Amino acid sequence: MSNQIRTEIHVDLDNRDKNTALFRIFIAFPALIFLSSFSEFSGDMMGVVGGIFVLPVVLSLLFRNVYPSYVLAFNKALLELSNRVTAYLLVLTDDYPSIEANQKIKLLYPEIEGGKKLSPWKPLVKWFLAIPLFLLGIIYAIYGLALTLIAWFSVVRNGVYPEDKAEEVIKVIAYWNRLYGYALLLVTDEYPAFSL
Repeated sequence: MSNQIRTEIHVDLDNRDKNTALFRIFIAFPALIFLSSFSEFSGDMMGVVGGIFVLPVVLSLLFRNVYPSYVLAFNKALLELSNRVTAYLLVLTDDYPSIEANQKIKLLYPEIEGGKKLSPWKPLVKWFLAIPLFLLGIIYAIYGLALTLIAWFSVVRNGVYPEDKAEEVIKVIAYWNRLYGYALLLVTDEYPAFSL
């Protein structure tokens, strides 16, 4: 998985804020509205999935074998914002999700050299090849939510996030980031592993 998106999330394990954890879904509502505004803004446009630009990348790779840097910058920033909101909702951190970059939550992308390292025709089939990954990802997401519920009770009761639960939830998030990198962001041609 050397040529995949790598996910780095620093989890606050001890001294957690019990009050904000108790009402996390309500506190995160403004951040969710902000994040969803990207999907709503682009809801009727072709080639946009959840705010991520896909069709412009497919066309530019197919016809010019170039990945537009401005589209890559936007897609990177949007996925990182999504990860910050997700980490907050899943009680991995008490830091309210910033709309700017955060050192606690980073995504490291493979070097694509403007698209020269990417196959120009694979974007046409990656979405189809990723169907089994998406189906397995749903199972992993359910697993991650179950672990989050257990961890949430621990944070609300003891102010501690269990380290083993945190590692597994981060693996689920990393799995989805690799999947997005392959099927939607199109930053790699390397097929993601099925394992966490």
